[in-house]
Amino acid sequence: MKRLVVKIGSSLLASAEHGLNTKRLHSITKDISDVVDKGCEVVIVSSGAIAAGLKKLGLKEKPRDIKLKQAAAAIGQSSLMWAYEHSFADFGKKTAQVLLTRDDVINRARFINAKNTLLTLLSYKVIPVINENDPVAIDEIKFGDNDFLASLVSGLVEAEMLVILSDVEGLYTKNPEQEGAVLINCVDEITKEIEMTAGGKGSAVGTGGMYSKLLAAKQAVNYGIPVAIISGKKSGLLLRLLEGGKVGTYFKPQKERISSKKGWIAYGLKSKGMVYLDEGAVKALTMHGKSLLPSGISKIEGEFNIGDAVSCLNPVGKKIAKGLTNYSSEELARIKGKKTSEIEGVLGYKYSDEVIHRDNLVLV
Repeated sequence: MKRLVVKIGSSLLASAEHGLNTKRLHSITKDISDVVDKGCEVVIVSSGAIAAGLKKLGLKEKPRDIKLKQAAAAIGQSSLMWAYEHSFADFGKKTAQVLLTRDDVINRARFINAKNTLLTLLSYKVIPVINENDPVAIDEIKFGDNDFLASLVSGLVEAEMLVILSDVEGLYTKNPEQEGAVLINCVDEITKEIEMTAGGKGSAVGTGGMYSKLLAAKQAVNYGIPVAIISGKKSGLLLRLLEGGKVGTYFKPQKERISSKKGWIAYGLKSKGMVYLDEGAVKALTMHGKSLLPSGISKIEGEFNIGDAVSCLNPVGKKIAKGLTNYSSEELARIKGKKTSEIEGVLGYKYSDEVIHRDNLVLV
């Protein structure tokens, strides 16, 4: 195992009543340092800034007001990074703070720049500590943001595994506080039934619960990246996991690893519209790895421009692919169902034979 992304949740690191749990953080940084000493590269995605800032603001619980959340994040982020820096220094490790927003993922140039920055830090034996840039986020801080972010970062840096440290041992057959709950050691496929076992909200200070972690795992395994959810309360588990020990819940990757670019298209971008395909186009995309041509499009929904991400649906409305379009919704409305040789005659120009080139298309 060469490169890991380790996601650390708020409930492990801080509480509104006591602030940062420096003892727990020190134990986790020791485990990560031990892994680094074995030759692994580690990128951390850490929650905890808001929770760390609550005590300084004199708040007993996470506020609902977005401005107050952002203020708590701004106050807590400096404390969180100070704690990481000093704790890792005890083990001879250097850290770097990296704050990301959704815009850094959506914009391709910034996505690549973030990737280059992280890989450069790793090349210098520095451990990046990533958090969402909550103090300047435009949208309200959403459920499970950092679980989702950890999955995106795993694809971004082409990690070999995503490890999510939780306040429980892993995924159980039902609420672990209930009698008869059994730890699920391995998940071959994240089915609807598996998702139902992880319902419910998160802690008083976190933004997500097990369901959020499961969605992040589902995304990562679709990248081709295995995932493990393990306890962050017990020391030594991370090294045991990497040495092949049976720890927590392991999620098998669903397919071969997809490229960073296709992962960005699949999970980093929001679809701006939808195109409905006929059966011939569906077969060309899913079975033969072809590009999408205008002749295979039967209907357009939404408004989008050249270069936007659009979802491709089969005739009954099931999403089968996502890609970057070479034509706007207005242009596609005019050329849908047409042959490529007819595009220029209809529009007066032609950008490309393909509506979505296969290099810019990923099956979902």
